[in-house]
Amino acid sequence: MIDLYFWPTPNGFKILLFLEEVGLRYRIIPVNISTGAQFDPAFLKISPNNKMPAVIDHAPADGGAAVSVFESGAILLYLAEKTGQFLSSDARVRLETMEWLFWQMAGFGPMLGQNHHFSLYAPEKIPYAIKRYQDETTRLYGVLDKRLASNGGWLAGSDYSIADMAAFPWTKTWKAQSINLDQFPHVAKWRDAIIARPATQRAYTHDK
Repeated sequence: MIDLYFWPTPNGFKILLFLEEVGLRYRIIPVNISTGAQFDPAFLKISPNNKMPAVIDHAPADGGAAVSVFESGAILLYLAEKTGQFLSSDARVRLETMEWLFWQMAGFGPMLGQNHHFSLYAPEKIPYAIKRYQDETTRLYGVLDKRLASNGGWLAGSDYSIADMAAFPWTKTWKAQSINLDQFPHVAKWRDAIIARPATQRAYTHDK
């Protein structure tokens, strides 16, 4: 059983996508970030950076005590290694997958997050910040589109992987990011393919 500390944000959905794909039993423990639940001392014991998602695996592969993991990229790697799915055993493909997973963690997610903040939520509209992060969002969509075009429609290897699971949820709100998806046809096709997956549809029943 996996305990998933979750709120319906792009980072939270990364983990739901994986869990639904592989069929691991899980239960959702809500972490309402709008009320500050991420600062609860009990939660901080498993996620010291006061961010969700986090997981507790009550049946780790080594048969030992329960394992807790924080940071969405680390969770995806942990679960992929636990199950042997969505992370290739081929060293070169594995390296590609990790490169694009870390690209999402270091750039695509944080920059799109800043776009969301300054465009939608900041109490003061700062034109410089809005333009800066919208421009960077557009650049990163271009990187993503070019990669998908050159790699057969997926970020790493020849099939869906944890790198795709990490990036996809951040594209759900492309309109709010001031992105014209017509400019990125390979991203649009990739998104459609992921949306069509039954596991994706099950995961997004929690989008409330």
